[in-house]
Amino acid sequence: MSTPEPPYVLAVVGAGPRGVGVLERLGANAAELLGGRRLVVHLVDPFPAGAGRVWRYEQSPLLRMNSMPEDVTVFTDDTVKIDGPVRPGPSLIEWARQVRAGTLDAEVDDSLRAELDALQSDHFPTRRLQSAYLAWFHRKVCSELPDGIEVVEHRTRAVRLEDGEPQSLWLEDRPDPLKVDAVLFTVGHLDAEPDARETELAEFAARHDLAYYPAGYTADVDYSAIGAGETVLVRGFGLAFVDLMLLLTEGRGGRFEEQACGGLKYHPSGAEPVLHIGSRRGVPYHAKIGYRLGGKPLQLPRFFDSYAIEKLCAVPGRIDFRRDVWPLISKELAWAYYSELFTAHPERVRMDFAVFADAFADAAPGELDALVARAVPAPDDRLDLDRLDRPMAGSKFGTAEEFGKELREYIEADLGRRADAEYSADLGAFMALLSVLGQIPALVQTGRLDAASQLSELDGWFLGFFSYFASGPPPRRLEELLALQEAGLVSFLGAEMRVKSDEERRTFVASGASFPGETEARTLVEARLPEPSIERASDVLLRQLRDSGALGEEAVLDTVTGDRLLAGRIHTRVSDGRMLDREGRPHPRRFALGPHTSARSAGAFTRPRTNALPFRQNDIVAREILRLASEFAAQSRESRV
Repeated sequence: MSTPEPPYVLAVVGAGPRGVGVLERLGANAAELLGGRRLVVHLVDPFPAGAGRVWRYEQSPLLRMNSMPEDVTVFTDDTVKIDGPVRPGPSLIEWARQVRAGTLDAEVDDSLRAELDALQSDHFPTRRLQSAYLAWFHRKVCSELPDGIEVVEHRTRAVRLEDGEPQSLWLEDRPDPLKVDAVLFTVGHLDAEPDARETELAEFAARHDLAYYPAGYTADVDYSAIGAGETVLVRGFGLAFVDLMLLLTEGRGGRFEEQACGGLKYHPSGAEPVLHIGSRRGVPYHAKIGYRLGGKPLQLPRFFDSYAIEKLCAVPGRIDFRRDVWPLISKELAWAYYSELFTAHPERVRMDFAVFADAFADAAPGELDALVARAVPAPDDRLDLDRLDRPMAGSKFGTAEEFGKELREYIEADLGRRADAEYSADLGAFMALLSVLGQIPALVQTGRLDAASQLSELDGWFLGFFSYFASGPPPRRLEELLALQEAGLVSFLGAEMRVKSDEERRTFVASGASFPGETEARTLVEARLPEPSIERASDVLLRQLRDSGALGEEAVLDTVTGDRLLAGRIHTRVSDGRMLDREGRPHPRRFALGPHTSARSAGAFTRPRTNALPFRQNDIVAREILRLASEFAAQSRESRV
């Protein structure tokens, strides 16, 4: 009697939407590449499979997505350029409608039923409802896997990985390791130990009995020690701040009331602290856009595509992001913006679109402003990326109150613009930014970017600009911010916020560039996620791999000094997701996907019909793993002959 063929064993460390997305691609590609062989997949995650940490059900019901349900999908469609088969499925809003209609069987907690029944395409769902969608996706993927693929789930952490034939993966709750042939890390955002400056602030706080909260995922931080009425300095005005704001106000029993004249009024519970917020820009992220494109369909990318990147790299010398890349990106954004303006709002331009388009394509960067001035009469209809990026730059005010009034008017104007389809050109620029983000890994893969430019301008400034413009909160969150300011529970510290630890006064002291004066507080909160850093990774498995040299931190060569500058990210080969060790050598059977790898991909789910990069990466890695499984089976058969 013949011996059964041993299965190929894969461990997926991180069973959130990215990990399950790869599992879906394994099933989709199995008929072509697995050839009836056996594959065992171990999903390792202390949080529920499908939802993972960020989207788990067990979090505050106040926390919402910053995407509308029509813009959220975990399924490929016919726009996705992949070698494997496309397996379409419902977006979040389509899923909700099918669950309501009873045509789709999904487990939805009773606490979500009212939200599910009322959900519309332009709402912003709670993260708990997204959790139900992702949990259903996980169950669907597992139920539709072909014969020969087995899934084993482990609700625990992976703590150690050692090489060998097979590799050994230790889990936190079992004494013996899993024996696995390949490992895929889908780790999402990387938690990190405090950096040098954060450590100094924490030590200062400890010496003087103050409170300091370093960068972290807001939903996981315990802020219960912050007292009612306490003055709190908050550094950061993005999505982490929005979560913090809700948890420390409505989360402490206050409530927002709709006003008959418009806007919101906040009724305090008395348990709230007083938040003083600042950042480099001094303004919150832009509200999410609430309308659709009205003009001709955009053809993107147009000026920042693979051909443009190849042409850019054909020129000798290092590439500087601001000097060489940003002009192409800014032209891409302007093209989409003006395409929508001309075709959706022709009454606001004074040039035929075909004539404008030809002139735009031929215009050098310095010529675009003159062309736009001739074609677009109203300054408010012109795209000013510098002003958009730093709206408070150079603005000086006499007092905090004067700045607060100006910022309030700025936020009200942003809310109006993001809700008015007359400004749909902004959505054109948004769509172009998504397109640009999909091209960035190809640029990084060339290795031609100047090291300092890549770290400070691409990873720092540009990705920050993307989040600020394209990944902001639901509009209601900014309405709530205004209501909290009106209630005296929020004030604004301005642009270029600075914090010092004053030994003499034994307190934190904040100031900014927008107005004179200082604000003292005994509590300081960093309202942001940690910067990616393998060097400071808090995850025990990543630290072990780093210390052994098996995991490399992405580094780029500074051609001026000869130094290798660390980028903080898990070093991977962008073409196929293989992990690289300290010496830059790819491991044949280890892979990593996620925002903090060299590929710099966005989230695990995305807008439908955008040829989303995460889906393309998932398909590539799944096919690589299936090829390894096939080769393993062939070698196993040969060894038995």
